[in-house]
Amino acid sequence: MSKLTPVLSAHWDQKDSFTIDAYKRNGGYAAATKALAMDPDAVIQMVKDSGLRGRGGAGFPTGMKWGFIPQGDNKEHYLVVNADESEPGTCKDMPLLMANPHVLVEGVIIAAYAIRAKHAFIYIRGEVTHVVRRVNQAIADAYKAGYLGKNIFGTGHDIDLVLHIGAGAYICGEETALLDSLEGFRGQPRLRPPFPAIAGLYARPTVVNNVESIAAVPAIIANGAEWYQSMGTEKSKGATLYSLSGHVNNPGQFEAPLGITLREILELAGGIRNGHQLKFWTPGGSSTPLFTAEHLDVPLDYEGVAAAGSMLGTKALQIFDETTCVVRAVLRWTEFYKHESCGKCTPCREGTWWLVQILRDLEEGKGTEADLQKLLDLCDNIMGRSFCALGDGATSPITSSIKYFRDEYIAHVTGGACPFDASKSTLFAEAK
Repeated sequence: MSKLTPVLSAHWDQKDSFTIDAYKRNGGYAAATKALAMDPDAVIQMVKDSGLRGRGGAGFPTGMKWGFIPQGDNKEHYLVVNADESEPGTCKDMPLLMANPHVLVEGVIIAAYAIRAKHAFIYIRGEVTHVVRRVNQAIADAYKAGYLGKNIFGTGHDIDLVLHIGAGAYICGEETALLDSLEGFRGQPRLRPPFPAIAGLYARPTVVNNVESIAAVPAIIANGAEWYQSMGTEKSKGATLYSLSGHVNNPGQFEAPLGITLREILELAGGIRNGHQLKFWTPGGSSTPLFTAEHLDVPLDYEGVAAAGSMLGTKALQIFDETTCVVRAVLRWTEFYKHESCGKCTPCREGTWWLVQILRDLEEGKGTEADLQKLLDLCDNIMGRSFCALGDGATSPITSSIKYFRDEYIAHVTGGACPFDASKSTLFAEAK
């Protein structure tokens, strides 16, 4: 297995990689031309055969999701791209859109054609103004070239693409909350069924895919399903973007086949920062259970990470060394989830608030050992009982950190303060 397989990131080092001229120079929009000459069902089948799985976190087979759209129903179909990247530590879609927005535009054209949609939307986080401008320019250039709008590529097909700018709500990354926001309502998850494939945007059949999922499609169409299957593992095919951040010498995006290990990625990134050692890390963003140094050789694919007790999620590898207080880190994440809870369901709305109160007491040394069991009981009452996955994600770092670092929680209780406080900890002082 090659350690790095640049597909999406192949031309990021070119200074004009984000322009339509550079994209076409590197073979861009040839896949769309090829796809538009195929039967739409054949396009869906090729994506199914490739083994591409959703890159937004859940890992659901992309081609299968497209196949759920009913055909011949005489209804308008919609394609929605989720670019509302908001989870702490997750930073793959924005760099992709900055470096090469046209690969997403081409993917949208192919996907919309495959599901018989004439209208597509990209829902993007409002704070990333620089990315918004770049994607807007790419869409405008595609319209000017005749790749979007009426009679695209001279084929007689019409596809319109709209960039919708969100207001910065993490909950709108959940696909049904995103659809409500697109319709002009408050972003809150919907009760399912009906699922978006049957009644999505404006109550019409809708496919919602992550940026990276759609951006991977042009390469599959251009090179074939077998080529894509040659990368990755038996059940997790292809290459993907791993976002490495935190206490490493060279953080960044690493595009590699699914199944690579953190040990291998750390080697490519120059290792943990000098003089320190790995303490804990997240395999898929802050909503996934923590891993420790004993998990360095876990295959980073959907099955391997799940078997080890976590989730691959968005492949956001946040690395923390021994100078980090795990209680403080978990508290910061929990404060985020409490703030971003939409308030629709009681387990999440009330539960995340109480999780923050208890964690604050523990982090400040005011808690008791009984608070640990109270935390676990609260997590048990939230897990699987909230309206969407935000509640589940809020509990994951808490339960996993108590599992692996219970002694550190107890040290906060017995010491009456955080042992990593600069005035009380020689460990923290030495790290400085």
